[in-house]
Amino acid sequence: CTTEPGAMPLLELVLLVLLVVIGEGEPVCRLQGRAELPELAKDGDLVIGGVFTFQTEYDGRVPNFQSLPDPPNCKKLVRHILPFFYGTSFTFVVSLFSMNFREFQFAQTLIFAIEEINRNPAILPNHTLGYNIYNACGYDNILKSGLALASGQEKFIDEGNCTKTDMAQAVIGHSASTPTMGLALSNNIVLFCTQISHFATCACLSNRKEFPSFFRTIPSDFYQSRALAQLVKHFGWSWVGAISSDNDYGNRGIATFMLAAQEEGVCIEYSEAFEQTGPRHALLRIVEIIKQSSSKVIMAFMTHREIKVLASELYRHNITGLQWIGSDAWITDPSLTDIEGHSTLVGAIGFTVTRAHIPGLGNHLRDIHPSHFPNSMFLRNFWEIVFNCSLNVTTAPKRKPCNGSENLRGIQNTFTDVSKLTFTNNVYKSVYAVAHALHNLLTCEESQGPFSNGSCAQPTQIQPWQLLHYLQSVNFTTGEGEKVFFDSNGDSPARYELVNLQSATSGTMEVATVGFYGASLTEDHQFTMNNVSIVWGGRSETVPVSVCSESCPPGTRKAVQKGKPVCCYDCVPCSGGEISNTTDSAECMKCPVQYWSNGRGDRCVIKEIEFLSYTELMGVILVLFCLIGVCLTVVIATIFFQFRDTPIVRANNSELSFLLLFSLTLCFLCSLTFIGRPSEWSCMLRHTAFGITFVLCISCVLGKTIVVLMAFRATLPASNVMKWFGPPQQRLSVLAFTLIQVLICVLWLTVSPPFPYKNMKTYQEKIILECDVGSAIGFWAVLGYIGLLALLCFVLAFLARKLPDNFNEAKFITFSMLIFCAVWITFIPAYVSSPGKFTVAVEIFAILASSYGMLFCIFLPKCFIILLRPEENTKKHVMGKTNDIRY
Repeated sequence: CTTEPGAMPLLELVLLVLLVVIGEGEPVCRLQGRAELPELAKDGDLVIGGVFTFQTEYDGRVPNFQSLPDPPNCKKLVRHILPFFYGTSFTFVVSLFSMNFREFQFAQTLIFAIEEINRNPAILPNHTLGYNIYNACGYDNILKSGLALASGQEKFIDEGNCTKTDMAQAVIGHSASTPTMGLALSNNIVLFCTQISHFATCACLSNRKEFPSFFRTIPSDFYQSRALAQLVKHFGWSWVGAISSDNDYGNRGIATFMLAAQEEGVCIEYSEAFEQTGPRHALLRIVEIIKQSSSKVIMAFMTHREIKVLASELYRHNITGLQWIGSDAWITDPSLTDIEGHSTLVGAIGFTVTRAHIPGLGNHLRDIHPSHFPNSMFLRNFWEIVFNCSLNVTTAPKRKPCNGSENLRGIQNTFTDVSKLTFTNNVYKSVYAVAHALHNLLTCEESQGPFSNGSCAQPTQIQPWQLLHYLQSVNFTTGEGEKVFFDSNGDSPARYELVNLQSATSGTMEVATVGFYGASLTEDHQFTMNNVSIVWGGRSETVPVSVCSESCPPGTRKAVQKGKPVCCYDCVPCSGGEISNTTDSAECMKCPVQYWSNGRGDRCVIKEIEFLSYTELMGVILVLFCLIGVCLTVVIATIFFQFRDTPIVRANNSELSFLLLFSLTLCFLCSLTFIGRPSEWSCMLRHTAFGITFVLCISCVLGKTIVVLMAFRATLPASNVMKWFGPPQQRLSVLAFTLIQVLICVLWLTVSPPFPYKNMKTYQEKIILECDVGSAIGFWAVLGYIGLLALLCFVLAFLARKLPDNFNEAKFITFSMLIFCAVWITFIPAYVSSPGKFTVAVEIFAILASSYGMLFCIFLPKCFIILLRPEENTKKHVMGKTNDIRY
């Protein structure tokens, strides 16, 4: 995970030195340089090496690439007073700046595991494991230590090859990704020495072509980055900042995170990288970017060194309330409490490897004493500074001499704390993985081995590639039930705990596990949360909100703002007929044909079906006028029946008058068939009934008009016209005219009758339930025939309007036909242009208006004479024998 500061050109320089030609024709391997002696060492039949960095700070100068650089000098330990527990008493002791307690714990865990294996007769019987552990600060020291373990420290090997040195069987380390890459590359050159890292997570190390002998007991950052992206999505953070260490670990990790975040629909507002040792203005530029940004969540894919520098600078600028997402390199690092701005990191969440319990490790750590490792200068310095005493009075005369009673059993610090073993457990598993691989190699039965012709490895001359084969296939279960194996890339299965930094004070920090992630599980079960309360950034109790734009509610869609990431958008209401029933919908969905969007635009509802109903106001008014017309017609018919023997009733064929009143009644009633929900029968009835009753009505009026004309023609001398147009002929003419309309209607109903039709074109938001005429020719033929008879009747009545008579009925017929024609001429454009149910209303209005026109114009004057001027209802007056008739 972490990455040592330093430059990659140092690796090229070291490898170049290794490849220098020793001498022409000289058949020996010559040691090109010598590393420092191991900090901790023990002989054994088989040796496991370790490279750790107990002291993180060092002095060195920039190499000139013209000569070998001077080895860096580890900085001296600095004593700083901090609170801690010693036994049962609370006191203040030192925090050792430049000392990495965790790295020292890693080294002691390696020793503990080896001693445990040596005591176990089931693993490597008759063989003992030894160790060589280097304390390497600085990039080139780390590489030298790795090379020393891989090739040994003997100056000459006379065999002509480099396979019989005092090399380690495997190397455990390093914790940082960049030095680990250097170690892996150098080990590939030197006999493919097997390397297992407990903490290097760079996804680049999974490349088997570049690093064929590299394994690790920690998951690759590929899985961590994707898990972090899912974490961001889980909490609804779609607008985040990204900051990383400017090295392989940070740059590759943040790149994988950004790619995974993009797949999850998360946008990155900014992405920056810096180094702890970089110029200050670069750090200040990042601080200013954070200050000006709108995102409140920051993904920090960096080492503990960079995050401490950044947090301290933010604290000095009083920038608080940020929600940090941390990578496993720093989220649980106890050294975070050493900085003044540690409070700004409270509430941070991130993934770390799962915790484990290693029985006996705690006692082993507390039993450590300088006498166990007399050659370890680091342990002597550590002991003297922790207990503020001197093991050698001559070297530190100002300190009191150590009395020998000092021990670590009462010390509570990062080194002795075994309550949350994460990466330490990876070291433990790494040692056991090597031990199991060696055990399988040494217990191989000849002719049943994995190599050519079933051969096995030679126990006295184990080749690195042979151990590599067995390590690749190792598979065992720890005492705590955890399975250990490696995939084809040398990676371990990805299992993480989601942790929350809930409090941090000087020297202490509290981290709680709030969830879990398993990459091998199905996508729905990879990420789970437990019921532990989370402390958020700024010690808030509510989940922070970090979005570029607020969520779009149902009924709207997202419209990306021009020139901005997809997470920055405006919420646009869905158009009519479209809905979105989810939050942050990218598109609105069209409703089915018979559905329309509701007022909120979040649900499709069945379209309103519109037709002229009896229950609505317009329908009630039209029904009322229909019934009034029927009633008036019945009243007039009653009056005429009561006075059927009077001259004014008998003067113009009373039989046609009663038939006309009957047909007008039908005309008023047929308008009722246009009201109500259209059905198959009502559609056929309304148009045919209308056409036939109106033809019957106009036929009667036409007959009356012809009677008037014929009556005055009959008064001429020698004229026998009335003989040819008497009552039988009148009835026959009415019947003939009506039968023609009946024939047209029958043909219409036979060929293409009217039918109920759902009109969805006039209005998008509702369905007009109407009657389709079926055959347009049939419909206009019915109307045309009615119009033809009306026009003929109007012409004849117009010609007879000035005939001499005190009661000239032709004049009133003319008026009625004039109203009829005017109504139906204006009906055509109104019918075509009226939408929906208003089309039906216009048709009913035309029927009623023309019916009322004929009723009033033809019968009202007669009723006026009958009821109000009975003295004029005589044959003399009707025949025009008087001149005092007035209307």
